Amino acid sequence: MTEEIPDDIVAFASRVFDLARSGDATVLEYVDQGVAVDLTNDAGDTLLMLASYNGHATLVEGLLERGADPNKLNDRGQSPTAGAVFKGFDDVIGVLVAGGADLDAGQPSARATAQMFGRNLPA
Repeated sequence: MTEEIPDDIVAFASRVFDLARSGDATVLEYVDQGVAVDLTNDAGDTLLMLASYNGHATLVEGLLERGADPNKLNDRGQSPTAGAVFKGFDDVIGVLVAGGADLDAGQPSARATAQMFGRNLPA
C-alpha cells in the first residue's frame, strides 16, 4: 500500500525540480538543508538530470560536489550525460565527465548519442 504524499510536500518538490530546470542555485541551498541530492521526480529524473539537460553547468558542478550520482538513470534508462550530449551542452558534458560520468551508461549511452549526432566527446 502506497502512502499518499501531502500536497505541500508535492508542491515543494515540484518547485525544487523547476529550480533545477531553470538553473537556479537555490537548489544547492535546499540540498545543503537536507533535500536529497538524488531526489527523483515521477519520471525518475534527478535534479542533476534536469540541470544537465537544460545546460546549467554551474548547477551541475554544485550538485556533483554535493554527491549527486552522475550515472543515475531515469525511468527511460537515460543518463544526465546523454541528455547533455543530445542537447549539445559541451560545458555540461565536461563537468559531468570530470565528476565521474560513465560515457557508456544508459540507453542510449552518451557515447552512442554522440555518434548518432556526429558530436565529439572528451577523451
